[in-house]
Amino acid sequence: VQLQAFGGGLVQAGGSLKLSCAASGRTFSNYAMGWFRQAPGKEREFVAGISRDGSRTDYPDSMKGRFTISRDNALNTLSLQMNSLKPEDTAVYFCAARWANINDISTTARTYDYWGQGTEVTVSS
Repeated sequence: VQLQAFGGGLVQAGGSLKLSCAASGRTFSNYAMGWFRQAPGKEREFVAGISRDGSRTDYPDSMKGRFTISRDNALNTLSLQMNSLKPEDTAVYFCAARWANINDISTTARTYDYWGQGTEVTVSS
């Protein structure tokens, strides 16, 4: 499956941004999806995950209540709504897909099979 992430940009602290990821090539609903981010000099970090049918989601504690992941299997799209952004949210954000069972979500980057190219988010203080 090919993934293309977009929607990044520059936003002030406290602001909001919505990232999107367009999927193509294979049956989108067969894949659990995730968002990860990587800041300069840091390891790739799990941001959010969603099951194949969208019924289950998972977030790290630092993002619960601020970020919302969603998907539209009819449109082959994945989204990440980010609110109350902080300067420490600055990073390149990646969408990723993994072949999975219907309710499966993974927080581990190495378990994902396909990656988008990343979209840069900068939060100014």
